[in-house]
Amino acid sequence: MWWNFVGRSGEEIVAARQDWMSGNRFGNVHGYDGDRLEAPELPATPLKARGRTR
Repeated sequence: MWWNFVGRSGEEIVAARQDWMSGNRFGNVHGYDGDRLEAPELPATPLKARGRTR
């Protein structure tokens, strides 16, 4: 998980951010009158899965 995105890999998170920034795949938030929020820049280090815990 990173910002508002959940994925199984760092690549999925990168793709979700790109889709968000381009206006693809994600709908509008009804009732919110402000400008669309921009996703923060991704960290310079690769995203790492947390791993499963019991």
